[in-house]
Amino acid sequence: MREDYIIEEVRRVREDQAAKHNFDIKAILASAKKRQRKSGRKVVSFARKRRLRADLQPGAVVAR
Repeated sequence: MREDYIIEEVRRVREDQAAKHNFDIKAILASAKKRQRKSGRKVVSFARKRRLRADLQPGAVVAR
């Protein structure tokens, strides 16, 4: 299999970032979030949103 220079660069950067933060995942993520905030760009989250129960939604009719 041929070596892919882009993959190698991504792995090198990932390793450098991990070493910079002593391989502490919380420190790595905190640093990434700080860079995101400083970038000024909109960050999109695809985290699943919790849905309200039908009886708690605005305009819902509750039969009791």
